[in-house]
Amino acid sequence: MSTAPDIREVAVLGATGSIGGSALDVIARHPDRLRASVLAAGRNVEALIALCRRHRPRHAVIGDAAAFPALRDGLRAAGLDTRAHPGSELDALVAGDACDTVVAAIVGAAGLPSTLAAARAGKRLLLANKESLVLAGELLMRAAHEGGASIVPIDSEHNAIFQCLPDAHAHGGLRRIVLTASGGPFRGRDRASLAAVTPEQAVAHPKWSMGPKISVDSATLMNKGLEVIEAHHLFDTPGERIDVLVHPQSLVHSLVEFVDGSTLAQLGLPDMRTALAVGLGWPERIESGVSGLDLLAQGGRLDFEAPDLEAFPCLRLAFDALAAGGTAPATLNAANEVAVSAFLQRQVGFLSIPALVEDTLAAHPAAAAGTLDVLAEADRQARRHAEAAIARFA
Repeated sequence: MSTAPDIREVAVLGATGSIGGSALDVIARHPDRLRASVLAAGRNVEALIALCRRHRPRHAVIGDAAAFPALRDGLRAAGLDTRAHPGSELDALVAGDACDTVVAAIVGAAGLPSTLAAARAGKRLLLANKESLVLAGELLMRAAHEGGASIVPIDSEHNAIFQCLPDAHAHGGLRRIVLTASGGPFRGRDRASLAAVTPEQAVAHPKWSMGPKISVDSATLMNKGLEVIEAHHLFDTPGERIDVLVHPQSLVHSLVEFVDGSTLAQLGLPDMRTALAVGLGWPERIESGVSGLDLLAQGGRLDFEAPDLEAFPCLRLAFDALAAGGTAPATLNAANEVAVSAFLQRQVGFLSIPALVEDTLAAHPAAAAGTLDVLAEADRQARRHAEAAIARFA
């Protein structure tokens, strides 16, 4: 007689964002095996309460301390049993028995502490916070190994590699990893034509629905550069064996080439729910709500081209930071966050984003990064430098 699978208790960190929404959509499709037990958001109390009404989690967390009373009172007014928590309690929640699976989708360096807490506690970690690996990849992978955590990357590219390279035996025959990039909204444009682009144009991604910061990163190709650094840590592969191809259809999410000449690729429609369903159900396959891929309906062709590193130097800067090692990726990430924020606030132009990042990397050479404190200090110094330099690049 078969028995029903245990219900997986899932903490969704960044629940009000696009990835959080996709995760909750997949979870809601499987009430017999998945439950959203913890929902965490940054400051959007109303949206978090609305999600709590629908998904009835045991716990809700708001990162903004000033918003905690509104969350607590709002949950009570809605007649919900969900317990409200300030952001200071998030790490303990994800490390405790409130969940066994964590969707780490808090954007930016703010997502690192909770991601590390989940890894140390041995949780299944659906990793969508790329900064955790860029900032502290060695520390995170070590924490996951020591804690017995399993990491399933949720970026479509790394999830594709995960599906093509699921075990150490296959990894032994690996020749190279090829990450694909859509090229963003400005693919094919030369550097000069990018000087006057607006934030509205930069966030209008042709394939994916994402938040403004990630959308700008896609437009500059920094997103792909960060993914190169992620892939290095996730799959223990040196940068010289990681390549990038621009693939505008966004149907081939990545490729893995082996020493015997075989190349495996994972294809699918550009919808984050596929990767999330892989993470939530693995090694089983579960329904995601995404339809199958009809290549003829998609135009019947797959195109590939080399990235233009002159027009989009952020990708080159990321490869340089990976080669430098130590604190360089943390410096890269921090400077990029400052530069993208300044661009979105119209303080600098689009081409100033890579210029600010390169200026910050030059001012802060890589140092050994053995502890989180060292990385945090490198992050702080890079942010201070980039913020002070904004006026020079306005």
